[in-house]
Order: sequence, then structure tokens, then C-alpha cells
Amino acid sequence: MATLSPREHLQQRAEQAAAASSRAAIESFFRETAKEVLIALARNPHLQERDLLRLLERGDLPREVVRELANHPEARHNYTVRFALVRHPKTPRLVSLPIIKFLYLFDLVRLTQTPAVPSDLKIIAEETILKKLEGVPRGEKIALARRGTGRLAASLLVSPDPELTRVALENPYLTEGHLLKVLAHENLLPVVVELLAKHERWSLRYHVRLALIRNPLTPLARVLAFLPEMAVADLREICLDHRMPDPVRKYVHAHCAVRLNKQRQIPPRG
Repeated sequence: MATLSPREHLQQRAEQAAAASSRAAIESFFRETAKEVLIALARNPHLQERDLLRLLERGDLPREVVRELANHPEARHNYTVRFALVRHPKTPRLVSLPIIKFLYLFDLVRLTQTPAVPSDLKIIAEETILKKLEGVPRGEKIALARRGTGRLAASLLVSPDPELTRVALENPYLTEGHLLKVLAHENLLPVVVELLAKHERWSLRYHVRLALIRNPLTPLARVLAFLPEMAVADLREICLDHRMPDPVRKYVHAHCAVRLNKQRQIPPRG
């Protein structure tokens, strides 16, 4: 019997992978590393949901194999497989983008928090969630504010619902940058600014305090409490903001004048 060449052996294995129908035969190919064999296996019509999911657990799958898995009849209408596809790092964008549109709300959240997913797809997933927010029940919005990305939390805290704002402010992914963008909005509700100005963690952040001082909705008592901790140069600069109410601007100017006078009165050391 003639010995098969490596190429012929590979072709034979690919043919076997494409035709395997018994569980034992299919199982024998899951550890395969040759791309040609894996492509053939991905085309096997006898593969079931569990087989496709098992293959998609492998991060080393070549892109061509993932593309074949996406075209498998079992994958076309199987939600679980399609979700696994969109989370796989080798899935082509042309395959992922149509899937994202049909994902459930909290699967979209999981997608944004999957490290292997490309950043541009995470942004698209976030935007898909934001488009759906208007019709989302209150309970799900609160869960989103608690578990979603910082961008989602920032979008949800701009709400007339104080509980939703409170939950969003505790989101672990929320950053100072998100809050500064929120405070720059022209049409913020007073309750949002007030809750932020009283928040134990965020109201201690220097740049958040500056943004709160210049915001016309911040309660005057909170503005006055912030002033002693701020640099005079920064206070003078934010007084140029047209949004700052005249009474607050006068308080800030007076505060700066007092502090500058005290500095002049302190005798030099030595």
C-alpha cells in the first residue's frame, strides 16, 4: 500500500471531517489545528449547536473557519450561536454587524464588556442600546445604569427619576470624564446637578467641583462649600463662563479677593 504524502493525508483528513456523522467521529476533530481540516469540519452539516459553540470557544480559530461557521445552517437561525459568533475575536465585521442589530438588550451589554470584541463593535453595541432606551421599562433601565458601560450610565443619569440618577452615579465604569460631559449639557435637570453636587465620591473630584461651581443649577450652599478648596486662578477663569449666574460670580470674585488679601498680609518667612 502506497504511503500518503503529507498533502494527501491532510486532504483525506479534511474529507473525513466534512463527512463525519457519528458523535465519536465528530469528536475526533475538535483538537485539530490544520486550517484546511477545520474549514471542512465547519462545513459539516451534522454539526449541532453544541459543536458550533465548542469550536467558537477556541480563540485560535482562523478567520476563514469562523466565516464558515457563520454560514453553517445551524448558525443562521440559532441565537446562541450567533451571539457566540459576534463575541469571537476572529469574526469578520461583515458577519458581526448584522447580528448586533438583533441582540437582546443585556446581551448587547455583555458584548460591550467582552475584552476580545473590537472597540468599534463595542461602540456600535452601545449606540444600539442607546437607540432602544426610550422603550425600555424602568426596572431594566435601573439594571442598565448599574451594570452598563460608563457611557450608558452617563446617558441614564440625565433623568428626572432620582433613583435612576443615584444608581448611575454608583456605576463602576463611570468616569470623571463622563460626568464633565454631562455637566456641560445645556438642559440638565436640577435634580441631576443637585444629586451630583452632594455625592460623597464625585463631589470631591477637583474638576467636577469646578464644573459644578460654574453650573447655574448647582445649589449656592454647595458652591460656597467648594470654594475654599479651589485654586484662585481656576476660580477666576471659570468666572468667564457666560452660564454662571451673576450672584454666584460675585460670590466667587469676593472669595478670591479675600484670599488674595490674606496672602498679601502673610509676612515672608525668615
